[in-house]
Amino acid sequence: MTAGKSKTIKEQNQAKAILYDRDIREPLFDYLEERFGKTRMFEEKRIGRSRADVPMLTDQEIVGLEIKSDADTYERLKRQVRDYDWFCDANYVVVGKSHEKHVAEHIPPHWGVMTVALAGGTEILIEEIRAAAPNPKLKRERQLSLLWRPELQHILERNHLPKYRQKSKKFVREKLLDKMEWKELKIQVCEELFERDYTIWNEDMEEE
Repeated sequence: MTAGKSKTIKEQNQAKAILYDRDIREPLFDYLEERFGKTRMFEEKRIGRSRADVPMLTDQEIVGLEIKSDADTYERLKRQVRDYDWFCDANYVVVGKSHEKHVAEHIPPHWGVMTVALAGGTEILIEEIRAAAPNPKLKRERQLSLLWRPELQHILERNHLPKYRQKSKKFVREKLLDKMEWKELKIQVCEELFERDYTIWNEDMEEE
């Protein structure tokens, strides 16, 4: 067998290689940190009726990333798209090469697309083939619902607003949306989530 034929067969085998979710996450996180700068990743967090693979926090927005590896199907993607769109400022689907040709048929135009593939035998290459646009379907109150009660209270205090200690979290969220400009409130939401310490979690924090 000639060297040229051997190389061709090797490239064909690489192209057929299946990447699973577990293969994708660590290289994806490295890529996202390089691509977006200051970030914090929250893996497998429930938003609406879906479990989001990777909600990513930057200093100005929340970006949803749904991973569809070569071994995954689009079975739950329609519901996931709806839930991501309620909570995130922008969204991406991250797919194995086997999905590259058809994934756009399953997502809205404002969703971005990243592909993941093997390159050089073992190196995983991630490429953004469509940038995400600002999400026009974001529900601001739902995004605020990601905050725990102490985080909401801290924002009230920072902005010299009443503490509303006997009121529900929903009431507090509505007051913040009414009293503050969204641009400024969004920055403070991101700051609170960056500083979140999961070691102090308790049930009171997630009560409505």
